[in-house]
Amino acid sequence: MFSLCKKAILLHPFFAIKKESIAENLNFWCCFDMNCAMKKNSENYFLFGFKQMIPITTGVIPFGAVAGTVCSEANLSFFQTITMNVLVFSGAAQLAAVDLMTKHAVTFVVVATALAINLRFLLYSAAMSPFLKGSGFWVKLACAHTLTDQSYATMTANQEKFRTNADAVVFYFGTATCMLLAWHSSVIAGFIFGNFAPATWSLDYAVPISFLALVIPTLKNKKYLAVA
Repeated sequence: MFSLCKKAILLHPFFAIKKESIAENLNFWCCFDMNCAMKKNSENYFLFGFKQMIPITTGVIPFGAVAGTVCSEANLSFFQTITMNVLVFSGAAQLAAVDLMTKHAVTFVVVATALAINLRFLLYSAAMSPFLKGSGFWVKLACAHTLTDQSYATMTANQEKFRTNADAVVFYFGTATCMLLAWHSSVIAGFIFGNFAPATWSLDYAVPISFLALVIPTLKNKKYLAVA
């Protein structure tokens, strides 16, 4: 429709002299509209990923509070806790590492244990790699560092909704941002205030239940059910 209007304007005698100028302006606004649409689409996928992750954080926040409390009780400084939280960014590995450090285990054992716990991320990374084809080094590095069980599960549950790999990457960063905010804030809160979740809530089951909520909708045939 836009191209027809453009041709009609350019063919009118009144605009014959300034045809090239008008064509340039029309092309500019056409490209501007397309860029705005693409930007809006990216923002939508980012917000979509962020919103999809919010229910999952109900299981992450208590876990983060426990991790922060453990660090505080192990006499780690606030700076040490935040540094480990940023560099490692793996709840289970952090808890195991802190426990071993309090027992004065050698550094090699601490590092080897954390690596063994995180071996599953090799499989996650392999599954994520098709979405990152054509992405730059820094994008891949950011995805690798922020990859978690929750973000991977959310990606898997919504992978049929992406039109392009770029949409998938933007969606992933939405989930990763939500996860980063929830994890870091809960660890900080746990370090300062202790484990603020009452024991009567039985939140130990919150993390596995959140995974079940993500996995069950993806079981669409017998093969998926057999693997599950």
